[in-house]
Amino acid sequence: MSGYRLPAGGRIDRNAPIRFRFDGKDYRGFAGDTLASALVASGVTVFGRSFKYHRPRGLLATGVEEPNALVTIDRGPGRVTPNLRAPSVALHEGLTAASQNRYPSLRLDLGAVNDKLGAFFPAGFYNKTFMWPRSAWEKVYEPAIRRMAGLGESPVTRDPDHYAATYAHCETLVIGCGPAGIAAALEAGGRGGRVILIDEQEEPGGGALADPAQWAWLEESLARLAALANVRVLTRTTAFGFYHRNFVGAVERLTDHLPPAGASGAREKLWRIRAGEVVLAQGAIERPLVFDGNDVPGVMLASAARTLALRYGVAVGRRVVVMAVHDSGWRDALALAAAVVTIAAIVDLRDAVDSRLLSAAEAAGIACRTGHAVTGVRGRLAVSGVEIAPGGTGAAERIACDALLIAGGWTPSVHLWSHARGTLRWDDAWGAYLPDAAIEQVRCVGACGGDWDFGGGVAVPALPSAKPAHRQKAFVDYQNDVKSGDIELAVREGYRSIEHIKRYTTNGMATDQGKTSNLNGLRIASEALARPVTQVGLTTFRPPYTPQTFGALMGHHKDALFQPVRKTAIDGWAMEHGAVFENVAQWRRARYFPQAGEDMHAAVARECRAVRESVGMFDASTLGKIEVVGPDAAEFLNRMYTNPWKSLLPGRCRYGLMLREDGFITDDGVAGRMADDRFHVTTTTGGAARVLAMMEDYLQTEWPGLNVWLTSTTEHWAVIAVQGPRARDVIAPLVEGIDLSPDAFPHMAVREGRICGVPTRLFRVSFTGELGFEVNVPAGHARAVWEAIDVAGQQFGITPYGTETMHVLRAEKGFIIVGQDTDGTVTPDDAGMDWAIGKKKRDFVGKRSLARPDMVVGGRKQFVGLLTDDPAEVLEEGAQIVADPAQPMPMTMIGHVTSSYWSATLGRSIALALVRDGRALMGEALYVPMPGRTIRATVCPTVFYDAEGSRLND
Repeated sequence: MSGYRLPAGGRIDRNAPIRFRFDGKDYRGFAGDTLASALVASGVTVFGRSFKYHRPRGLLATGVEEPNALVTIDRGPGRVTPNLRAPSVALHEGLTAASQNRYPSLRLDLGAVNDKLGAFFPAGFYNKTFMWPRSAWEKVYEPAIRRMAGLGESPVTRDPDHYAATYAHCETLVIGCGPAGIAAALEAGGRGGRVILIDEQEEPGGGALADPAQWAWLEESLARLAALANVRVLTRTTAFGFYHRNFVGAVERLTDHLPPAGASGAREKLWRIRAGEVVLAQGAIERPLVFDGNDVPGVMLASAARTLALRYGVAVGRRVVVMAVHDSGWRDALALAAAVVTIAAIVDLRDAVDSRLLSAAEAAGIACRTGHAVTGVRGRLAVSGVEIAPGGTGAAERIACDALLIAGGWTPSVHLWSHARGTLRWDDAWGAYLPDAAIEQVRCVGACGGDWDFGGGVAVPALPSAKPAHRQKAFVDYQNDVKSGDIELAVREGYRSIEHIKRYTTNGMATDQGKTSNLNGLRIASEALARPVTQVGLTTFRPPYTPQTFGALMGHHKDALFQPVRKTAIDGWAMEHGAVFENVAQWRRARYFPQAGEDMHAAVARECRAVRESVGMFDASTLGKIEVVGPDAAEFLNRMYTNPWKSLLPGRCRYGLMLREDGFITDDGVAGRMADDRFHVTTTTGGAARVLAMMEDYLQTEWPGLNVWLTSTTEHWAVIAVQGPRARDVIAPLVEGIDLSPDAFPHMAVREGRICGVPTRLFRVSFTGELGFEVNVPAGHARAVWEAIDVAGQQFGITPYGTETMHVLRAEKGFIIVGQDTDGTVTPDDAGMDWAIGKKKRDFVGKRSLARPDMVVGGRKQFVGLLTDDPAEVLEEGAQIVADPAQPMPMTMIGHVTSSYWSATLGRSIALALVRDGRALMGEALYVPMPGRTIRATVCPTVFYDAEGSRLND
């Protein structure tokens, strides 16, 4: 291919030259060009290298279906974007682009050795070749494959751009701004409702932009749209996904078409659009033809060559051959000839072609070869000629040319239709699937719905050839280097479904999602299986329609807004006192409070001893809190939790265990009954929102007759846990209106009064096994109360402690943490918590699931303790457990370590685990295989400290 700029024509502005760089070389284009059109006009033939074989690849298409011309755009520090399609990159002054997947250069790529060794790299070779020796996969095979594979390089620096997001509602959303889409928007706009018309191109018009005969109509129609105040037109906007109830996601590119110095504001905007009706007018994609050499640079879709000539004023070559099996190829050839592009010949596999097309071609001086097929392409970095043969198998004839245009028919763009769960039907005339029945309020118009006369043609899986498929370089998926022979190989390997064939060969799994390859692959598989296309299946279209940036999808949710860090009212005090923090769910929590010279282990040991021997204070404000109020509050909790609640007296607390419908533990916490109709319910820190949502779901959908209100009070109440033998002594001088004596205020009780003059809900509960109080105060007073407790506790050596110490203390008592000691498959019995199930309760969420056979069968993993033979050995959390370390590989894993700590109180390590039939293994030895060694441990009860619980009642 030796493209050049035509002396006239196109929609570019020849008075506005633009300088740009590609692979370090300077080029020039014009305003209105894309990177692809400007490079073709400059004679560039090679745009990229293929994924597996590193074959040189040129431009195939001029739309988002382009599989070859993927480039990296550099807009400055931190603004490097890989894998952009050159036809979709608008040219601007100073644009800097680079090709991908090559070393050291595009024209001389050392990776092309793979092409010479292609016979050793058929479909599925990864699965068959790199299995042995097993140890070499991680250290040799995988790193080497990763270095060779891939296309663009992922950015490694922070993205300095920002992105916008918005919601929009309309009566009619039209996607696609070609003639059919414009007509649909004008019709909808005339009815008076809100209309949004979006298109991914730089200017509206679709296929009309490559047809000068329609430009006057286009200008007049766009003016009519602009005059309608209820119509919004969004260009440079891609609808990437169609979701439930006519919800469409779209990304608008706001500044990528501008020079970086002139770009301001958000780079892209995410549109979330809810429409009463969606009209899809996405057109159709021309299908390539499959034949030997169909990927040589200069082999291009006929429609792409027409677009380059008539929209951008670029000729793809000085002597062009057209290979068609469809009338549209002839029309494109005639349009190019009228634009003074030399057409050496039109080759058509069909014996009979519309006589009007034949006459027009002969009148234009174009040689016509009907009943012939291209059987080979000469050239490697550019087309230098083609070989054709009668019927594809007769005597070969050579035609000198520098570009080969192919026209294999058309495939309607049904991607968004399929996202919306619309069904498809096979149409023999199109040789493609067309929209059938809609689920959402959506319809297709124009070529997208099969309503466009492209002319007639035949649909062929591949052009006939005397050469067998396995010896041809006949590519179906250009980007993933899938050949027709690979698909036939998959069939010989036993694959029958197109979904399996797709995964075995990777056909249609590249960044273009098979826009040009899916249907050809389907027809080749159909022929190899000797089955109709409709019996081979259909691959699934999934969002996004085209790749989108992570920035656009995240919008404002980056940096501090990515996941807002929630801080308690006491966070500032902790920071001032040197706390080391960790993130727990969305909260920042103090992990430990190191003193001079202490590491985490030393600090935690000191904090643990302080709580066990005297008193410690802990910020528990992150616990979820839900106020459950109403005459039926007790009945509601009785149904939600496994425990009985209706008999609980005001002023008392109860531990609650919550299950999912499947009978597995999902949350736990303590609830206090403040009055007959009011409960203060706590949840785990990470479960607050989930539990509230679950409660609301049941209240609104299952038990709407219950008179109950739910209110999240997590941020309202700050919680200060004062734990240890001297806890009562610390808070006694500060508390008003509450008798703190053990008889008046026993364990698992709650009282209301005042502390430091501030209203409080004071719970006598403990997550440490020591005498404990949880002081709930309004968050606005939390720091003042915390500081007062700290001052009052100085005479007892009060010590602030963090989450790490809390974990150790609770593990010593065998208390579970949901999500750490449970994994979503743990029942109350597995956790040794049958005592938390109300035996007389008629029902609660998950009750019926507990009676399923698989929930009571032997062999379930059960919660147990572990003590290592070496007291100094601390097991790794998550480590797998085996019964026999001498068994052959792969070993049978019977459980895993859920929690493991060094206990300063006990002077040794402790661990909790889930082990198959663990309770039956008490006293027996189990083994934990680790790299280079195996650790022996003994199964024991989960309570390591104060098994009688006497310290709670001091």
